[in-house]
Amino acid sequence: MNKKTIGMVTSYRALEKRGDWLWQQTPRHQGIWGNIQMQALAEKPDFLLLYQFDFPQPTQHKRKCWLLDNGLVDKIRNKQPQQSEINSEINIESRFRGTAKERMIFLLREPPLDEIVELNKYNYQQAEKYCGYISGPDDFAPTPDYMPAIWYHSNSFRELNEMPPPEKTHSCSWITSGINRTANHRQRLQFMQSLQESQVPLNYFGRDLPTWVKTSGELGNKWHGMAPYYYNLAIENYADNDWYVSEKLWDSLLAWCLPIYYGGSAADKLLPPGSFLRLPSLDEKGIAYIKEVTSTPDAWYEAKEAIAEARQIILHKLNLLNWLSEYVTKLT
Repeated sequence: MNKKTIGMVTSYRALEKRGDWLWQQTPRHQGIWGNIQMQALAEKPDFLLLYQFDFPQPTQHKRKCWLLDNGLVDKIRNKQPQQSEINSEINIESRFRGTAKERMIFLLREPPLDEIVELNKYNYQQAEKYCGYISGPDDFAPTPDYMPAIWYHSNSFRELNEMPPPEKTHSCSWITSGINRTANHRQRLQFMQSLQESQVPLNYFGRDLPTWVKTSGELGNKWHGMAPYYYNLAIENYADNDWYVSEKLWDSLLAWCLPIYYGGSAADKLLPPGSFLRLPSLDEKGIAYIKEVTSTPDAWYEAKEAIAEARQIILHKLNLLNWLSEYVTKLT
């Protein structure tokens, strides 16, 4: 059976020209998984994935996505199209490479934070013009659903699939960033500051962290900031619905860490009991919990089998390539 090619369009600049996107998430060469082949830049793909794709906005209403006015979508709906908007629509269609609507898939990845929720809704509205399937991790998506798993380790699929736990020599790490564009980001930074002041033994990694963070630096490969650690803090940017869960949890588990997780209930539905710990809150109670858990590696040893099971679920079932393969099977 001929493999169906999957092209990809995204607004993530780091991925726009990545011809090998997701290839590390399969044991086969060049993005093959079951009945599909991921070829992000294919000129005439059989299916096209719009992965966190931001549709052009009318010129006079453009804003940075984190700074949108809450009334933007209403303004756009009530506005008559002008020539610049018509040209934008023509240009946008050229990016879709002639793919039929029923073979176009829109997956929104970002959470419905207050600062961007109207942008998310606008993207769903526009996607309905072009795409046969539209989904995202929020209740107002046309098809609410969990995000299929991607991860950010450089290890090959076979290595992740077959490896035993790496040697654990350190207690706990947190890989994060200094982004402060939303209230949720700022809450996380405040927690980080309180956590550091409490002197819990913890190694911080990440980009653009505040100067007051005793950081171990940025990482080219997240593996190096996770694999040597028994525990890893996995703190989502959003924890207020039943759909949103991100690579923060997948990366932690694939490195054989026991995640100390702060997020919504989606993880409980997708992963086996005991494969991660719940951080109760981003305050003194949460700090006390981290201090208690990380004082010994006992919890990691108790969770070892559950972590192993969760890793297989992530690699084989939740994997975005597997999701795409199953979707294509339904339509062909």
